[in-house]
Amino acid sequence: MAPIWKASAWELSQQLAQGTLSSEEITREFLQRIEQYNDSLGAFIHVNPQALEQARQVDQRRRRGEELPPWAGVPIALKDNLCTSDQPTTCASRMLQDYISPFDATVVKRLRSQGLVVLGKTNLDEFAMGSSNETSFFGPARNPWAEDRSPGGSSGGSAVAVASGLAPWSLGSDTGGSIRLPAAFCGVLGLKPTYGRVSRWGLVAFASSLDQIGPLARSALDAALLLELIAGPDERDSTCVNQPVPRYCQVIQQPLPKLRIGWVPEQLEALEPEVQQAVQQALKVLRQQLGAELREVRLPHARFAVATYYIIAPSEASSNLARYDGIHFGYRANEQEVLAALRQEAQRLAQAGDHQAVQELDSPLVRLYRATRSQGFGTEVKRRIMLGTYALSAGYYDQYYLKALKVRRLIRQDYLDAFEQVDLIAGPVASSAAFALGEKTQDPLSMYLVDLFTVGANLAGIPALSLPCGFTGEGLPLGLQLQGPLFSEALLLQVAHHFQLHTDYHIRWPQLTEGNQRTHDRNGCQQ
Repeated sequence: MAPIWKASAWELSQQLAQGTLSSEEITREFLQRIEQYNDSLGAFIHVNPQALEQARQVDQRRRRGEELPPWAGVPIALKDNLCTSDQPTTCASRMLQDYISPFDATVVKRLRSQGLVVLGKTNLDEFAMGSSNETSFFGPARNPWAEDRSPGGSSGGSAVAVASGLAPWSLGSDTGGSIRLPAAFCGVLGLKPTYGRVSRWGLVAFASSLDQIGPLARSALDAALLLELIAGPDERDSTCVNQPVPRYCQVIQQPLPKLRIGWVPEQLEALEPEVQQAVQQALKVLRQQLGAELREVRLPHARFAVATYYIIAPSEASSNLARYDGIHFGYRANEQEVLAALRQEAQRLAQAGDHQAVQELDSPLVRLYRATRSQGFGTEVKRRIMLGTYALSAGYYDQYYLKALKVRRLIRQDYLDAFEQVDLIAGPVASSAAFALGEKTQDPLSMYLVDLFTVGANLAGIPALSLPCGFTGEGLPLGLQLQGPLFSEALLLQVAHHFQLHTDYHIRWPQLTEGNQRTHDRNGCQQ
């Protein structure tokens, strides 16, 4: 019998319902693995001290004969930008280092109501701003396939937790590829739903018109179940659509219809050879094993997607992060040090006879704001706030932000036109496998270009997923991206499920040894 940590969430739910496993047994095993490997992997920022007790409560309810969902008692990991009332919500930032929310996010409430046990909060790029998980105040998460490599960002901790068997599934958020890139780099499946399919209430905002919460799991079946649990209308989120939630788990197991799947030739030309080969092989599986018809499609404005995204997203971040001022909540600079520095400067100017400058000194409150934000935010967050503030400033709003909104509309139209010809679009998630930690941190533009193939789905609001489609010669996972029309999550997951029936990439595991020293066989994995 395979160890508990290798079982899918679906399999665990079946064993719980049959009584062959208890939630306490399952939760204890995952907590032991977290204790064993998290110091090296950096997947979790916070481990829930009440997880075992919550698991015992589910077991007691089941023993009393209460009618519970079969997945009640299955553990889950949550990205640490989802508000939880019983654990810190830090967004991997000094600004919120000790913050505990007074409420649970809607998705968290829905999971709790179904009896899921929260293992803890996972690592991410600070305020979800990054593509490598290196901007976290708590240090980077590390790729379980090679600890010197990035797991992708910003939902790196959530992907690492699933890929290394520290959690059977997890939740992440995706603003420009933050679920799909870590999924590809870590060899798991990650889905960004249609904008409005899942409530954002209680998700700490980065860019409100782009953010979306979604599942990370090993199998399409697990991802379908998790999406079922979190999707649906929410009166607290005005952008959340009032549409019934399909029975994704049932739909994806049905035979596939005859599909037209598009691919973009320009995307394949921009890939490293091993990535190109893996994507082409995946397209072959779609055609030969799944019976899809492949068609070339064009997304003519895709070349503007990164530039458009990095105007719109920072602009919205500039607005959303204005609330972190050190007064209402979160980190606050030392007031005595701020006042002392102000008195010192005033004294120096007075001695120099510059009384006009003394009068023009910032107030203590403004100084406190400035010190708090300078100390509380990391470099990348400050960079994006400044970019966004500049793009929204007088004289530049029309030149940058308004123009970006117009290009966004063109990008969205490209997808609408393409989906008149095809049912889905298949292609790469990234141009390369996971890059080395530190490789791109001194070159922000290079880091931003990592999102080249993912930001389009966020700008258009369409659903997209990443699923494992191969490995490099060094044993690093590679991902295939599937994008679909609005609210086509069922079809995306159905294709992913049938793809996984014909491939085994998703059932391979990185080898972790005691002391967290990683070794790899020739394929970098074990079955």
